[in-house]
Amino acid sequence: MPLSTDSPPKPAGAALSAAKGAPAPERRGERALDATARKNMEQLIELRWIAVLGQVATISVVHFGLDVPLPVNQMLAVLLGLIAFNALSLLRLRFVAEVSQTQLFVSLLVDIGMLTALLYLSGGASNPFVFLYLLQVILGAVLLQAWSIWVIVVVTASCFAGLALVGKPLALPPDHEQGLASLYIQGMLICFVLNAALLVVFITRIMRNLRARDEHLADLRQRAAEEEHIVRMGLLASGAAHELGTPLATLAVILSDWRRMEPFSKDPELLQELGEMQTQVQRCKSIVSGILLSAGEARGEALTETTVRRFVDDLVAEWRATRPVGEFSYEYRFGQDLPILSDSAIKQMVCNVLDNALEASPRWVGLDVRREDDTLVLSVLDEGPGFAPQMLERLGKPYQSSKGRPGGGLGLFLVVNVARTLGGSVAAHNRPQGGAMVTMKLPLAAITLEEEAEDAAQ
Repeated sequence: MPLSTDSPPKPAGAALSAAKGAPAPERRGERALDATARKNMEQLIELRWIAVLGQVATISVVHFGLDVPLPVNQMLAVLLGLIAFNALSLLRLRFVAEVSQTQLFVSLLVDIGMLTALLYLSGGASNPFVFLYLLQVILGAVLLQAWSIWVIVVVTASCFAGLALVGKPLALPPDHEQGLASLYIQGMLICFVLNAALLVVFITRIMRNLRARDEHLADLRQRAAEEEHIVRMGLLASGAAHELGTPLATLAVILSDWRRMEPFSKDPELLQELGEMQTQVQRCKSIVSGILLSAGEARGEALTETTVRRFVDDLVAEWRATRPVGEFSYEYRFGQDLPILSDSAIKQMVCNVLDNALEASPRWVGLDVRREDDTLVLSVLDEGPGFAPQMLERLGKPYQSSKGRPGGGLGLFLVVNVARTLGGSVAAHNRPQGGAMVTMKLPLAAITLEEEAEDAAQ
């Protein structure tokens, strides 16, 4: 099988995937950005809860433990406002999926405003916790766009300056020379440790979200490039199919006439060869029709209703009748039959893998059909030389072939993309007893008739 991953490219028809509605790469990219912004907003909400608990603990220790007078009622009112805002943010996040950069920007401005109000009520710029402004600036630098980051810088600097002008200093003794015994130095140390710990925890989480987003976007760009490559091949194959239709029809007529001619009709050996030629011409015409059907250009053709058992049985019967396979092992273990839509793309996908297996192992090919939960699993086995390690690593990438033919290696590339378009997957490995196995998994939701499938389940 690995030596034949360059079987003739068959287009990954989009009839079924279009009916089910596959999202465009651009829309998938927007969803990735929305998901990252949502995760970052969740981090801000969690950080705000920690800030509320920390402020309550600090006020309790300073006011009641150290006997430093503070306007507790006013500070608690500010904290209640922060709690209300955080609760509304959490409630909105449950009902609205999308989070914009503007919402993150406004959330940080609210945090800065609440922090400024608390600092104003507890010493202004002389409060050692004034350096929590740096936490807001760093969060803005990680989460926001360039213009909004500088707005955050200007706002925090203005708040700091305003606190220095109008804030009332805390009633703390001027004991800085005492080092760690100084209340002010202790407050600065606590502020430093708090800043450092929060930055390590939350910036690490946020950066992990951003890295996951970047990796997802890179994968989407790769998939978009591969899909564009498939479109170009589909256009080329469709044009070639149109051109091949006329000569194939001419060959079919000539061969039919030859069968009636006396030199051929009286020679059994020639008649047998003519029959084989007609079979191969008919196979070529079927391939051309399949290409046009997948491209949406076949007249009077549409997705047809069938069942899993009937679809696979017909596929196997047609494949065995047109391929010179020595021994073919077919095992059907799907269980209760289900109604599905018969799509030529799926048929071509399975036949492509079977063709690869036959080329690598002419004496024996196996097909195993089974069901795993809500997934249709088709495994193709052979007794060939197996896959090379580098081909297993790059399974489904275009032009990965061991034959060295120009343009080869498109067979499994198209197979992988057909399965991926339907929400499935393709995996391959070498068998311990020799040979290889390619497993195609397709979600039943992508191919079954939903209403009839529910009735069958009931």
